[in-house]
Amino acid sequence: MSSLLIQNASAVVTCDGGDTVLENAGILIRDGLIADLGPEAPEADETLDASGCIVYPGLVNTHHHLYQTFSRNLPQVQNLELFDWLRALYEIWKNLDGEAVYHSSLVGMGELLKTGCTTCFDHHYVFPGGSSAGLLDAQFAAAEDLGIRMAASRGSMDLSRKDGGLPPDSVVQTVDEILRDSQAAVEKYHDPSFNSMRTVALAPCSPFSASRELYRQSALLARELGVRLHTHLCETKDEERYVLEKYGKRPLAYMEDLEWVGSDVWYAHGIHFNDGELKLLADTGTGVAHCPISNMKLSSGVCRVPEMLRLGVPVGLAVDGSASNDGSNLLEELRAAYLLHRLTSSERAPSGYDLLKIAARGGARVLGREDVGSLEVGKAGDLFLIRRDRLELVGADLDVKSMLGTVGFKGPVDYTVVNGKVVVREGRLTGIDEEKAVREARAAVSAYLNR
Repeated sequence: MSSLLIQNASAVVTCDGGDTVLENAGILIRDGLIADLGPEAPEADETLDASGCIVYPGLVNTHHHLYQTFSRNLPQVQNLELFDWLRALYEIWKNLDGEAVYHSSLVGMGELLKTGCTTCFDHHYVFPGGSSAGLLDAQFAAAEDLGIRMAASRGSMDLSRKDGGLPPDSVVQTVDEILRDSQAAVEKYHDPSFNSMRTVALAPCSPFSASRELYRQSALLARELGVRLHTHLCETKDEERYVLEKYGKRPLAYMEDLEWVGSDVWYAHGIHFNDGELKLLADTGTGVAHCPISNMKLSSGVCRVPEMLRLGVPVGLAVDGSASNDGSNLLEELRAAYLLHRLTSSERAPSGYDLLKIAARGGARVLGREDVGSLEVGKAGDLFLIRRDRLELVGADLDVKSMLGTVGFKGPVDYTVVNGKVVVREGRLTGIDEEKAVREARAAVSAYLNR
């Protein structure tokens, strides 16, 4: 049995059902789970002095494309909208290999850990030459080296340009190949147990790169294997027009026909839903990964989060791919979401604390997890700490629940703990040599982009 005691915390923002904030409290984590919350200080194998610190539950990133970390800030795509942006970047992404995926995943998830995210879902759907196993192997290896809790996807595309889709031929596969590889990925990596560090979802990319048959068969296989379903939906008006012209109905109606609604399904973006569609999402428990920075950068629109929350739609927060965000910072995403919805919805916008709960509890719900997202006895020991005795937080910490949305936090957090293990200490990753990782990643991105 291993144990970690976080003692003397100035404040513990639990995000539990009662919105409890504990003062001058400790947290005992034993074998990865929270064993005690309160003022007592029992003995433990390791003690972390949290004097002067605010403790928050680990954040949950519900949609990412980690491979895109190595194609961010490219000048040739900065002013493009989604379809043209994708066409341009597929010419780079078709050169992915295991080395690029490992190092891009390490960089992206490393940044997430350093900014308070303890669970990352990645939507990987580009498999050049059918290299499925090697790329997922690389991602899980990076996650294990860092100590982050990872949900991966066996994403997929079967519609290339010759079929009316966007990607080149070299990164699509047949439905049979995809289903075979999807089952193999689930059997190899998916762990459905409580406090699991590894899960897998099935995730066709989008209606303009995945066929009706791929969606239908993926849903059947996912439910047979007991895993979740994920895809991009209602991200842009171009997508809406594409689906209307090709299938004669709006994107959500198309998904409903294919059995792609329900509490085991969540969509990335979900910007262009109408009122009736929002009600369907709420009634079926279908979730949405909200990606505000990506949506702003690609001029895609503003997700109707205030209405979703009022209706009870499951909503999580996400950074999306680094190439459409240019960062993997969920704390930055949290504040951007707060400001965006204040701008567009005024008093109807979610509060700073609402956004924190979306980034923690909401993300856990979207991913179908009951073990993360809040600090409660029996739940996972996933959390992060911020020292409040710093210049930029003077006067900002009067409301510790709302602070991360209303004021924000720049730079790395002081500590991040995942599964009871300290994975960020004094702002530095503990699982890897950061200087070495930077050197190797810079060499890998140079080789990748110069192919």
